[in-house]
Amino acid sequence: MKQVILSAKKEGAVLRRHPWVFSGAIAREDAGIADGERVAVLGADGGQLAVGHYQSGSIRVRLFYNGAEAPPADLWEQKLGEALRVRRNIGLANAADTNAYRLVHGEGDGLPGLIIDVYGGTAVLQCHSIGMHAEREALARALQVIYADKLKAVYDKSRESLPARYAATAQDGYLWGDAETAGSEVKEYGCRFRIDWEGGQKTGFFLDQRENRQLLSHYAPGRRVLNTFCYSGGFSIYALQAGAAHVDSVDVSAKATALVAENSALNGIEPDRHGIYTQEVNAFLRQHEAAPYDIVIVDPPAFAKTLDKRHNAVQGYKRLNALAMQRVAPGGLLFTFSCSQVVDRALFYNTIVAAGLEAGRQMRVLHHLSQGPDHPVSLFHPEGEYLKGLVLMIE
Repeated sequence: MKQVILSAKKEGAVLRRHPWVFSGAIAREDAGIADGERVAVLGADGGQLAVGHYQSGSIRVRLFYNGAEAPPADLWEQKLGEALRVRRNIGLANAADTNAYRLVHGEGDGLPGLIIDVYGGTAVLQCHSIGMHAEREALARALQVIYADKLKAVYDKSRESLPARYAATAQDGYLWGDAETAGSEVKEYGCRFRIDWEGGQKTGFFLDQRENRQLLSHYAPGRRVLNTFCYSGGFSIYALQAGAAHVDSVDVSAKATALVAENSALNGIEPDRHGIYTQEVNAFLRQHEAAPYDIVIVDPPAFAKTLDKRHNAVQGYKRLNALAMQRVAPGGLLFTFSCSQVVDRALFYNTIVAAGLEAGRQMRVLHHLSQGPDHPVSLFHPEGEYLKGLVLMIE
């Protein structure tokens, strides 16, 4: 392996198990290192500290192995096997009523740049670094080893998640198995969903909201619920299955609302209990003439992915939530979220406070929410926390 040598004062982050090496920490590096290549990261004294994938840019090396020796030949089997043991320990990989979960959550599982979501017998890979993308065939073989005959297919969906300079040449597709063997229906706490990993958003479903959807089930019986940015209807199906009197689901994408209708039928929901609207959410909140809702869910896509977009994102969150607050009946609930990583928990909270002041309603915080336990955050990499949520009671 080629080598990257750190400055003497910049070794601390690696020794503290942070998984990123920034360009400013590097004293020198071998010539001709290609993006995606494995490199050894050395301390100033020449001793190896870790191994990672090289990628030109601010985050120069993403570390997947710590130690002075070479990574073992079965490294991916070891890493994925450990990730599977974690999911079994938290009761997901062997649950009778749930067969969809995240197996690998990047840095949280010691595999920076890699996401693997499992839907029944299909594993969907999404690589965010060119290094992990170069390992995709080996990762697919390791998945076959750890799952044995329980795995039916492995699908690579990395084109949209890779840096733009690599995405043009990347092709999504099956690394093992095919669409016929894969199947597309999963269960989550007994709710049934059709997953479109080939054409849907992200890997096909938003698994990070599982526990928050389950919390909604506690409050939903007998209530009128509005689910905005509903995508495939996760929150909607949970509320309806829990006994909500009526749910309205809203998304600007006709493809998404068609999937909502399919999932509603899959769960045997009576059509008169579920209104499905293909409309821009802010316009719906301003124009729809229905009575106030007992529960409103606001779960938008990331409004900002870079720091220079953060101010506009905060203003967008404030306007959206102020509108949503006005649609909540007295004594009702607002479930509100942000998945923008550059909007941290404190900034999100303050933004919701500003929205509350604009709405002019008295509110109480009942719950602080985050991503599910199959989306773990490394203690040494707090940047891995991205989903923030609040449940507010609005007077």
